[in-house]
Amino acid sequence: MPINRHFNRVFSQTALPWLIPISLILIFVFVYPIVEIVRLSFTDATLIDSDYNYTLDSYKEILFSPHFFQMLMVTFIFVFFSITFQMFFGFTVAMIIDQGEKRALRGTVLTRTSVLTAWAIPGVIIGVIWGILYNETNAGIINYLLSLIGFDTLPFLSEPVMALFAVTLANIWRGTAFSMILIYAGLKTLPEDVIEAAKIDGASPWQQLVKMIIPMLVPILLINLVIISIDTFNTFDMVMALTGGGPGQSTEVISLSIYSLVFNQFSLGQGAATAVVLLAINIIMTVIYIVFLGRGETAS
Repeated sequence: MPINRHFNRVFSQTALPWLIPISLILIFVFVYPIVEIVRLSFTDATLIDSDYNYTLDSYKEILFSPHFFQMLMVTFIFVFFSITFQMFFGFTVAMIIDQGEKRALRGTVLTRTSVLTAWAIPGVIIGVIWGILYNETNAGIINYLLSLIGFDTLPFLSEPVMALFAVTLANIWRGTAFSMILIYAGLKTLPEDVIEAAKIDGASPWQQLVKMIIPMLVPILLINLVIISIDTFNTFDMVMALTGGGPGQSTEVISLSIYSLVFNQFSLGQGAATAVVLLAINIIMTVIYIVFLGRGETAS
């Protein structure tokens, strides 16, 4: 009896009763699907036949498939240029808005709101919008504007290299807003007295940027880098709406390849194996985030 009273008292004075329901929900909607995907990746399951065997053939087929490495190359090109220019433009826009506010310039709120709009729009709608912009006739806005200055119609979505460029550009436009939000928030936390002291000491704007602002923003920039990297690796909706992975498979990123394997080729085992590869990439990025963020907190 005393043991039960002690247990009830401890149980009632902790957050455990509140954590149990959310823990069960997380296990059901997050942990169980991951375990099931990993299990299916070691099978030859399909959506056509309910029978399957446990085997490593799914991993063998994707690892020895020329398309798999082409898909990885397309994904890494897409991710590399997306995060590079998202960081660059996000930083640039954040600096412009921050400096505009310090100088009490008009339009800073409108600029910030306009950039945030891109972040709020769903990926499918972004794909449709950019599809209209990329229309390969004079009805397409971009091609129409190019025709006014004497350029021929550009095959934005029908030529493989151009299509990959077009998809990456659309994703840069989409992701710049998130980078701007984080970096703008970081700029607001910088100590003004340190920057003012640098100005008094004769530091040029470039020296202030390179030797003071960027070093102080490194933790925020690192967090931004890892988050947008994981988000870009998992991009599906926008690419699906814009190109569907075409022409051919020139814009088929990992997440879109998973969809194609499962729902177009009905290969559940290979789709699950590819999903495990994507999961491994996300885990690696998360570990990098934890390690470097921990170093940043230790240094500070």
